Amino acid sequence: MGYHVDCDEEFDTELREQYHLPLGARILHLAEQIRAATTTGEVADVLTELTAAHDGVLTALDDVLIATAAFHEGLGQPADPYVARRLRHLAEEYLQIIRTDLSDTRNALADRQMAHPGRRTCTNEVPATERERSAVCACPPPPRAPATPPPPVAAAQRR
Repeated sequence: MGYHVDCDEEFDTELREQYHLPLGARILHLAEQIRAATTTGEVADVLTELTAAHDGVLTALDDVLIATAAFHEGLGQPADPYVARRLRHLAEEYLQIIRTDLSDTRNALADRQMAHPGRRTCTNEVPATERERSAVCACPPPPRAPATPPPPVAAAQRR
């Protein structure tokens, strides 16, 4: 048996709020927003979510790396201090480089304030003069599938 719920048309949608998605899917949504962006301001807004000093994705990732390093320091195995130092190094060096470069890119895009010459907003409409209306659409291409991550590498102290 099933059930049926009636509601106003404006509420009858297949869209789901982002907060119902897993964290990885929400971050992947940022890439989809960049792929669909038609202006530099739209991309700058997405990069702000990544680089914000108080609640950005990269700030949170920094906290995860530091917390994981602190966890490893107390485990007591010979490789644990090495892993902790490596995680801190990733946070302090590499993540800082990424944060700086993305912040600079974000600022440059925000200053440009222009439409992307190769993209336009999808209206899901085609001109009435088109002979084959169903075959033509100005929509941006669908998002690419994420790349398969490389296999994990065991962390051990080098000799």
